[in-house]
Amino acid sequence: MKICWMDVRGLRDIRTTVIEEAVHQRVDAVVAADLSDLDGLPPTVRKVLLPGEAPLPDDLTGADIVIVDPAVHGRIDELTHTHPEIEFGRFVEIVDAATLDEACAAARTERWSVLLFRDPTKIPLEIVLAAAAGADGSIITVAHDVEEATIIFGVLEHGSDGVMMRPRAVGDVTALKAAALDQSPDLDLVELEVTEIRRVGMGERACVDTCTHFREDEGILVGSHSKGMVLCVSETHPLPYMPTRPFRVNAGAIMSYTLSTEGRTNYLSELRSGSKVLAVDVKGRTRVSTVGRVKIETRPLLAVDAVAPNGVTVNLILQDDWHVRILGPGGAVLNCTELKPGDKVLGYLPTADRHVGYPIDEFCREQ
Repeated sequence: MKICWMDVRGLRDIRTTVIEEAVHQRVDAVVAADLSDLDGLPPTVRKVLLPGEAPLPDDLTGADIVIVDPAVHGRIDELTHTHPEIEFGRFVEIVDAATLDEACAAARTERWSVLLFRDPTKIPLEIVLAAAAGADGSIITVAHDVEEATIIFGVLEHGSDGVMMRPRAVGDVTALKAAALDQSPDLDLVELEVTEIRRVGMGERACVDTCTHFREDEGILVGSHSKGMVLCVSETHPLPYMPTRPFRVNAGAIMSYTLSTEGRTNYLSELRSGSKVLAVDVKGRTRVSTVGRVKIETRPLLAVDAVAPNGVTVNLILQDDWHVRILGPGGAVLNCTELKPGDKVLGYLPTADRHVGYPIDEFCREQ
């Protein structure tokens, strides 16, 4: 999970409410320019003093972390010697090549680096992240809103360690915390045993073309029922009659479920450009993938029935063609038309029923 610092400097009417929301959402830290604004915070929230161009107070009691500008406040090693109980970090505003070099140096050496990028491009942040790869400190990047924070969390796939944001309204803290959560947790895949293969006639199937270059052991989970899905492999493996399309999964019939973010499911038919699906590998590791388009076409369909070790039955309907494949244990790539009873495939068993894609604890029978 990414680090969330809530900046209350300059807030007036909503400051008290924002601090209450920050405590409730268990943000990592509250940032203030005056130590008095940090009074009363519980120990679950770290207290960060960021004085800007103002001088440091002689007594730093009440702060856990102090972010300084060495040109204004002095060298960090000397401050650490004077105040050994305080963690110090460096603030850098990046406006040109020289300040970018300062940011890279800070990210490599300081416990905390708080970076403000004045230009909207994220290339300078990419440079800092690359320069600081393997460093022990944490990079906190200033975000102007939650949308920008989400982008910052994903830069160079790893993203900044955290974000500092000044809320504009009540609710922004909650939204930032949600954006900071790991939206793509690992899944516990299971081995399913195929029980029956049967042709079910014509129908519409969906190819999901994403903005992701899938790995050879990745695909998306698809199933006719919300409580059982099969791992359909991407078209990363060579075929004799067509080029590979490593962005595509020939996923299944249009009414099938697939997993999206926050544990939600979507029907294949409702995916659109910009929708999110969960890319999953054979070890259950996941990442969020953006849909570029969905191709829905009429094709002959094949039903695959399987059973999990706990007795849950799983069904997948997909295009009846040998080049449509699913993944088995160890990353085995299995042509769907060559499956037979007793074969093992990889799948996932969500524990909850669904209502408009959200998990819900209610009676729901799917057959």
